[in-house]
Amino acid sequence: MGLFTSRLFWIALLVVAFAATLPLYVSGYILGLLTVAFYFGVFAMSWDLLFGFAGEVNFGPTFLIGTGAYTAGIINNLYGVSPYICIFIGAMAAVVAGFILALPALRVRGPYFGLTTLVAVLMLQNFIVVFAELTGGEIGLTIPDVITINAGANYWLALGFMTVSGAVLYGLSQSPIGLVLQASGQDPVQAGALGFNIVKHKLFAFVVSAFFSGLSGALLVFYFGTASVGTVVDVAVGVNVIVAAVLGGRRTVIGAALGAVFLIVAGEFLRPTGELATFIVSAVALIVVLFFPGGFLGAAMSREART
Repeated sequence: MGLFTSRLFWIALLVVAFAATLPLYVSGYILGLLTVAFYFGVFAMSWDLLFGFAGEVNFGPTFLIGTGAYTAGIINNLYGVSPYICIFIGAMAAVVAGFILALPALRVRGPYFGLTTLVAVLMLQNFIVVFAELTGGEIGLTIPDVITINAGANYWLALGFMTVSGAVLYGLSQSPIGLVLQASGQDPVQAGALGFNIVKHKLFAFVVSAFFSGLSGALLVFYFGTASVGTVVDVAVGVNVIVAAVLGGRRTVIGAALGAVFLIVAGEFLRPTGELATFIVSAVALIVVLFFPGGFLGAAMSREART
């Protein structure tokens, strides 16, 4: 049963409609927390398109996120260009960087693709530190402009962006391109024997993932008003993106956004416990991976299919 013809789709629609009303009666603190969670939701959905369907493990999602974020931030910092133009340029920079990285990376087999993407993150981190006059280095880059300082407007922008991104990415995953990606992820040799250009389809998926990752990264730094390694490039951020996608459900796309919201919200509300917060969230993630490999949404869809 397809997601858009199931009860889960209508539940998701009601959840989005309910979420859109939150700025009317919740605090700015909650709105800010959810705004960040929604952007991370797009990170996770973009990652799931490549891993869940094409079977390629990208250990460096923050290479794409950071490229988009820093490109947008640097242009705004140097030239005072409109944030909207900077965001678009940041997304395009992530696409170009993703294309350049994917061309050689997708031609290697086994774990080498993941290692290549991980090395790309480390190189980006080193670039930021070495060219500190341009990037702000370890201190971070201050961005002169923000889209808006209104908490409600920022929240609606993030919610709308996540909703549209989820619809596009899910629609793509269910298209003929998505079916080819699934076939290549399960058995690339057989898919190639059927006449499908596996590299071309995976390259397309990587570029799409790069676009949404870079766009979300650029939007996030214009929400924060700063770009730093710890928020958009660090390996730990990439690990959170991957865990969120796995928690929500591999090959569901939309479930990845659910996992991201859970991770961000749970981590924030457990913050008073100190270091124990990371342990609790990690333990939950491990339990889900071991006993519910389909993740939150995957388990729900399986249960609905059985009934």
